[in-house]
Amino acid sequence: MQIVIVDSSRVVLQIIASLIEPRGHAVHPFTDSERALEFLAATPAVRVLITSLEVRPLCGLELCWSARLLAESRGPLHVITMSSARNVRSLAEALDSGADDFIEKPPSAEELNARLRAAERLTTMQEELIRLAETDPLTGSYNRRAFFKRARAAAARDPRPGAVSAILLDIDHFKRINDEHGHDVGDVAIKAVAELIAGAGIAGRLGGEEFAVILPGRGLAEAVAQAERLRADVQALRIRGARGPIALSCSFGVSTWRDGDSVEALVKRADVALYAAKGGGRNRVVPDHSEGIRAVAG
Repeated sequence: MQIVIVDSSRVVLQIIASLIEPRGHAVHPFTDSERALEFLAATPAVRVLITSLEVRPLCGLELCWSARLLAESRGPLHVITMSSARNVRSLAEALDSGADDFIEKPPSAEELNARLRAAERLTTMQEELIRLAETDPLTGSYNRRAFFKRARAAAARDPRPGAVSAILLDIDHFKRINDEHGHDVGDVAIKAVAELIAGAGIAGRLGGEEFAVILPGRGLAEAVAQAERLRADVQALRIRGARGPIALSCSFGVSTWRDGDSVEALVKRADVALYAAKGGGRNRVVPDHSEGIRAVAG
């Protein structure tokens, strides 16, 4: 595991690092609690924070609280506080401030490593629960809730007009595939399309045979070009059916970010364009018409 340790004494940092590094952990020591918090924000791979209560400029309790708030968006983080003055009040304050565990300073190697093993079990379990909560069980793509969460984060990072675009796509004649070849073949088709779009951007399954892709840093023209590449790739797919290979096609709608926009409005405009693609003959890419790019037919 990657572990951040915070203490005002470099000697203490060296002692603790020497206790856990031989077990294969990567240690990031800090004497400055603000710099430690910045590192935690920039390094989601860190799974454990070990901090003394007596640190500066943020005190240990403030660091615990800030790290706990940070963990809500960055992923699982197990917080262990240390103090040479173990008492009921210190323990209660630490736990109330977001700490998961409390250990006396200096800790013994046996106790510290046992607590780290417990932390690894808990964070691994939390990661798996998050994965299950955010993943579509059929395709492994983000589910609707997780997709919109990540789309909002991408838009918040750069809300300029044209800085984020959306692609919505839908498998053409999907009911016919299910009716003629069975739902098992329909599931294979859904998984094949999900796998194809997985690397295109922030991709999610919105439900049924409908998918969405968010493209950070792409304007409308680039998003239309990306959608056209995906359309051609889907058209080239062949999935196995009882009576031979089955060809697929998808229809696509594309929109881009506007001043004062929201992710919901961005996706809605792409959805309207998708329906226009369906109505225009399917297997084609249609941008949001109000943004002035003509349709690209397959």
